[in-house]
Amino acid sequence: MQRYPIGTNAVDLHNASLHFLIIDSFLKRGSAPSIQELAERFDVDSDSIRSALRNLQDYHGVVLHPHNQEIWVAHPFSTVPTGFLVRSNHREWWGNCAWCSLGVAALAGSVATITTCPGFDRSTVEILIEDGDLKDRDFVVHFPTPMAKAWDNVIATCAMMLLFDDEAHVDEWCAKHNKPKGDVRPLAQIWHFAKEWYGRHADRDWKKWSANEATALFARHGLDGPIWEIETQNERF
Repeated sequence: MQRYPIGTNAVDLHNASLHFLIIDSFLKRGSAPSIQELAERFDVDSDSIRSALRNLQDYHGVVLHPHNQEIWVAHPFSTVPTGFLVRSNHREWWGNCAWCSLGVAALAGSVATITTCPGFDRSTVEILIEDGDLKDRDFVVHFPTPMAKAWDNVIATCAMMLLFDDEAHVDEWCAKHNKPKGDVRPLAQIWHFAKEWYGRHADRDWKKWSANEATALFARHGLDGPIWEIETQNERF
């Protein structure tokens, strides 16, 4: 396993630097760094990393495994298998949801594929992105959870954010599983949105979108209605 250099290459430990190394690890080797690896990279003890990871989780920069505090999710990446597999240039990752998977593809490079099953009850499909352009557009993304409640249980929020054949498929799926219908958007619209939303996630000076910034970004991409309303006085989204 690739390990991080330590000692003289240690860097300051804060949300942005920690987040950068996590995302960089996903992009370069397809997995998250362990607590021990991060401790070596920052030249600090494991308890300091655990504390920093908890701070980053409070900032909505990661989701930690509840039993060992290792990284579970660093949006748009998941450390555990999901229904979305993204591939690019012999690398592959799991995306948390349809939106996240598009974000992974945007970070991965100019050519990527997303493999999933619409509604998890159809045949497997492969979504192709080539030279930054979405080639397969005949799908929709369902957003059943209001953005204002997305972080109440973000794992469940992502688990419900699926690709579908069309809006009729969403209606059938919601009725069959007794799930609320939310907002349904064309895949191409969410692709352009995901590219901007996740576009700075690999930056060294990354920071979360503020609620005001998120609201403006939703509006810029035509995402409106009750699902997309959030409290703008919040410091972050």
